[in-house]
Amino acid sequence: MEALYYLLFGALSVVVALLEFSKTSKDRISTSVAFNSFKNNYIVVYSLMMAGDWLQGPYVYYLYHTYGFGKGEIGRLFIAGFGSSMLFGTIVGSLADKQGRKRACVTYCISYILSCITKHSPEFKVLMLGRILGGIATSLLFSAFESWLVAEHNKRGFEPQWLSLTFSKAIFIGNGLVAIRGFEPQWLSLTFSKAIFIGNGLVAIVCGLFANLLTDTLGFGPVSPFDAAACFLAIGMAIILSTWGENYGDPSESKDLLSQFKVAAVAIASDEKIALLGAIQSLFEGSMYTFVFLWTPVLSPNDEDIPHGFIFATFMLSSMLGSSIASRLMARATLKVEGYMQVVFAISSFTLLLPVITSFLITSSSVKGGSISLGGCILLVGFCTFEACVGIFWPSIMKMRSQYIPEEARSTIMNFFRIPLNIFVCIVLYNVDAFPMTVMFGMCSIFLFIASILQRRLMVVAESHRSSKFGTSLVCVNNIYALNQGLQYQSVSMRTDR
Repeated sequence: MEALYYLLFGALSVVVALLEFSKTSKDRISTSVAFNSFKNNYIVVYSLMMAGDWLQGPYVYYLYHTYGFGKGEIGRLFIAGFGSSMLFGTIVGSLADKQGRKRACVTYCISYILSCITKHSPEFKVLMLGRILGGIATSLLFSAFESWLVAEHNKRGFEPQWLSLTFSKAIFIGNGLVAIRGFEPQWLSLTFSKAIFIGNGLVAIVCGLFANLLTDTLGFGPVSPFDAAACFLAIGMAIILSTWGENYGDPSESKDLLSQFKVAAVAIASDEKIALLGAIQSLFEGSMYTFVFLWTPVLSPNDEDIPHGFIFATFMLSSMLGSSIASRLMARATLKVEGYMQVVFAISSFTLLLPVITSFLITSSSVKGGSISLGGCILLVGFCTFEACVGIFWPSIMKMRSQYIPEEARSTIMNFFRIPLNIFVCIVLYNVDAFPMTVMFGMCSIFLFIASILQRRLMVVAESHRSSKFGTSLVCVNNIYALNQGLQYQSVSMRTDR
């Protein structure tokens, strides 16, 4: 069975390499030198930020265990992180829109560095403080950087005549300013897909191996990956301070924090597209984070000997495959994100239903230890498929957020989306021993199927919105044309009378 790991990893590596090196002109987007410089700068910073996050992941639980904490105490520490992200996320998101996204990104670096420093202490209260800081940092990681990118992308504009070109072709993208004032709108999706491909793929794999090298091979102990993470975060912060410009949400200086909340709440309540997008994101990410907690026990229910690090690297390779597929899909103007994501959510739903299916079709062994079972092999392949769907999801949801979420409260709205997500994950963590794993996976499968239905609804609403705008534009053009014809007729009549 051990050959399966190498076969799966090797096959995925070959497929990813072929996809990346066999792109044709249809798959590639022609851009400018200025945009490439902007994109590469963001990708370097994003990769350093993700490195600071990924280095910590494999050894958080193990570090707490070496300090002598039990499963219940470790669970409370994890809940503190998600609870912090839920409680403080909307506040820091609003402050990012108000005080500046660049400042928010620097705050992320400082918060996470302080969180890493607390890992040197075996005191529960100090570690709890570190988890709270880490929760705040996580909220900033998944809102402030994306908000800065979209706003900065819009700011670096080409000729203003693009407005007439956009109107003449009746291109109604969710946020028209992306098409009018910024780089080409499809270049934004290129930046998203590349950032995810590198940040959530290559960086994750390298960080996992590097953390293993520091802890086990070099013998620096389980706290060493956190020190390395702090170093990467410090380097990224230096690049941000020296090369990034500041941008804001609502330019009004009179709006306070409560007003920001009201703007975000009104936007979500008044625009069905934003509400649907928030529900879709919460359902998918809630299922994804539940999967993160449950994949290890479901692959080794009888304490089978499985290579956790190698499987983690395989999952990340699958995510790279998904992001590579996403870059191809988004490079084609004929394909709509709202359309193909319905299929992605449906496939995701099926993959997380596999633990339920295999529990009925395959008799599990009662023998402790040994290698991975036949059911485990099937689940491993299915979970790799799910991770590929995750790789498609990230750049695609970023593209949809850039289209539908208003610029004036982008960070606030995005963190509002994370409230139900964090509540869901906290409930799962608190009750992880109360329900069988098949029930947990079945619940996640249902949530993903609902996400697919909501994605279909989002596509219908978005198409209806575009059609209504296009119809209004045509009416205006016809009225102008009729008025022009009337004036010409009146002019001819006056000349004839003379």
